[in-house]
Amino acid sequence: MAVKQKTYSFHHIVIFLAIAWPMVYTFIKYQSRDGKEDITYNKPNLIGLVINDEKPKFSMSAWFDGSYQAAVEDYNNDHWAYKEKMVRLNNQFYYQAFNQIRVNGFVIGKKDYVFSESYIFSAFGDDLMPEQKIRTLLQKAKVVQDTLKKKGIDLLLVYAPGKGASCKEYIEDKYIHPVKNTNHSMFAANSKELALNYLDLYAYFEKLKPTSPYPLFPKFGHHWSYYGECLAVDTIIKHIENLHHCDMPFIFWPKIEVVDTARSRDADVLNSMNLYSNPEQNMQLAYPIIQFENDSLKNTTRVLTISDSYWYGPVYMGVGQACFANGQFWYYANRVVPSPRPGEKVEVWQLDLKQEIESNNVVMLLYSDGNLPIFGNTFIDDAYELYTSPKTYYPRVERNKQIQVYAKQIRETPGLLKKSTQKSTDLQIPLDSAIRVDAMKMAGMIK
Repeated sequence: MAVKQKTYSFHHIVIFLAIAWPMVYTFIKYQSRDGKEDITYNKPNLIGLVINDEKPKFSMSAWFDGSYQAAVEDYNNDHWAYKEKMVRLNNQFYYQAFNQIRVNGFVIGKKDYVFSESYIFSAFGDDLMPEQKIRTLLQKAKVVQDTLKKKGIDLLLVYAPGKGASCKEYIEDKYIHPVKNTNHSMFAANSKELALNYLDLYAYFEKLKPTSPYPLFPKFGHHWSYYGECLAVDTIIKHIENLHHCDMPFIFWPKIEVVDTARSRDADVLNSMNLYSNPEQNMQLAYPIIQFENDSLKNTTRVLTISDSYWYGPVYMGVGQACFANGQFWYYANRVVPSPRPGEKVEVWQLDLKQEIESNNVVMLLYSDGNLPIFGNTFIDDAYELYTSPKTYYPRVERNKQIQVYAKQIRETPGLLKKSTQKSTDLQIPLDSAIRVDAMKMAGMIK
């Protein structure tokens, strides 16, 4: 009896080719890459994703403990040919079908306004801190302020508005409830009571909103709009002049361009949404054509700014160079911008804190309401201990250096950062906490 031969239909072949094509296409792109050592040939253009560029290196130990296979799988997942397109299509599906955005911690409100959920909680007092904790922190800030004042240095606390508080009318109804108290209210009240130098931009923006000719917050952005940013910078400069009794270069704009497509940071969340096709923005946004007074005799008040991401906009404007006498920006009291060592990423712990503080005329801490629970990060506690108990401060800093070295390595190594990011998501802890845990493991302090 003749053996029946197995045949394949045209449909089977098409299905097989469809399944195999991504692998084949990835191989084709690999073969046609620029140079043998080009490891970014398939790097997806996706905002906000940590992509590991370092191709895993084979070793017998890594093979037998399984880490090599896991690393290769992770690398291939990041660099397969259709990674970007598939991510964008997936995000587009969730956006259009379920009105969801695939950006960690962000939600869509009414009329397509996007919000950081934590800033919604801040607006309604759902992240309320114990008032005694706030008061203790600000009492330390007062000691630092008085100590620095004797050295001719002014400390300024700035409370910036968050989008949740400024755009409550666009927040989904499920978040809305009567507000009893907020962190901002307690920070402002205690700052006033303790006679701290502070500037309440939160209240200032509330006052501006009803009559502002242009939006102070963009629909698809997380931070204040470029127009709002310009107003904030102008207000801060004038406040510092009054506080420090100095004359600084002023910011001005002879012309404002009004457009219906967000520029730069006004679309930062939209860019992070990584959609296949971006939605209509339907918002007129203002872009002042800014200039700074060019007077080197005035640009002598050096301002150190310690802030969250809200200050990156003024950094991009050039405020540090044009108005703050080349003062540095310490991002979350950690990353130093610009780096004092060209070509090297420098973090605050690598610097002499006392020397850095005292090389400035003004030290400004600016945090938005969603970040008030971490106001100043470690700066206030560190500066307080530095000036009140140097005998305990310096040994503690020295003990922490080993952890900081490994933490910096993690932040600068995509593969390690990706693992810490995943740990942060899995354990629902801040990324900095996950990095610290991993750094302590690398230092052999914990298992």
